Amino acid sequence: MIAPLAHVGSGVFEPLQLLPPLVALAAYWLRASTLAGQGRPVPVWRTVCFAAGIALVLAALVSPVAHIGSELILAHMAQHVLMADLAALLLVLGLTGPLLQPVLAAPLVRRLRVLAHPVVAFSLWAIDLYVWHLPVLYQAALSSEPVHALQHGTFVFFGFTMWLALLGPLPQPEWFGNGARLIYIVGVRFTGAILGNVFLWSESVFYPDYRPGQASWDLEPLQDQAAAGTIMMVESSIVTVLLLGWLFVKTARESDEKQALLELATARGVELSERRAARAVASGRADELRRRLERTAAGLGA
Repeated sequence: MIAPLAHVGSGVFEPLQLLPPLVALAAYWLRASTLAGQGRPVPVWRTVCFAAGIALVLAALVSPVAHIGSELILAHMAQHVLMADLAALLLVLGLTGPLLQPVLAAPLVRRLRVLAHPVVAFSLWAIDLYVWHLPVLYQAALSSEPVHALQHGTFVFFGFTMWLALLGPLPQPEWFGNGARLIYIVGVRFTGAILGNVFLWSESVFYPDYRPGQASWDLEPLQDQAAAGTIMMVESSIVTVLLLGWLFVKTARESDEKQALLELATARGVELSERRAARAVASGRADELRRRLERTAAGLGA
């Protein structure tokens, strides 16, 4: 099926959806500039990740994909995958503790930090994902710009908090170690895979409002629906492989760092438990603990 180029459309302009990412980008730039002036620059790779995340959100909102999304489920699904999964992931990778410090100091945000707890973040993300795919709400987003903006806004927000719990700079519960992170990754991907399989194999048409658009593209509704499920499954598989690779490298690195701390403590005659060493490594404070051990050893030697 090859459609004329003119049928693709030129994009969509929905100010309600464009304003939040642009405000977020401006706030990030201002805070990053402040930190750079204080001699605490944000690593370049994190800045690139955040900018790429914003770029993906904007591309999903204003590119021809958004126009086709009003006609085909597969395009609408691709739009959601770009924003709610890939862009949200990149936005989280772009964050650091110092960047978030002014935001976290706000009383309301302090109360909302519970949203980044792994159990809470996963639960709200899963509920949001499935509720918005109910026919009555999914089709309502096609005919109402405010509902569409709300749909996309919650997709990105809960996708962001879901990734924040796994990859973000905020402290996490002590039990949320690498084993729990593995279960988290599998749980997230399995939850998305269930929905993808429903789209892929169902014999029922979920969203009849797409029929005119599907007819104009010479696609059967179930073909369009199955293609949307395929997009979900393929993207999910790629991200899962990357995350598992990241977790493997992270686990190996932390094991080496923990062992190095224990050996340093033994060599300096300082007491250090495995649990304390593991906690320091997991929280990114291995260098801080190393300096403490060296200062303690110097004090004992004196």
